[in-house]
Amino acid sequence: MFRGAMFNFLRYASFAEMGSAALVFFTAAIVGHEAAVGMNAAQWTGAVVSVMGSITLAMIVHCWPAKSKAEAAQRSRD
Repeated sequence: MFRGAMFNFLRYASFAEMGSAALVFFTAAIVGHEAAVGMNAAQWTGAVVSVMGSITLAMIVHCWPAKSKAEAAQRSRD
């Protein structure tokens, strides 16, 4: 999709992990600020869904390579 040396950082796993951690941090910060200002029930529901979604993304990014490493180890044993 992207070509050239400028976009090589997008391929690194550490970039994905740090980016997902930043997403969790900023999502929680925005939700915390809006909670301090005041939210109704529908806004609270959206806030909970957005925080849970960003945490889910961070967990997927963090745990996803372990499965591929396990499959590679299984293939090397066969």
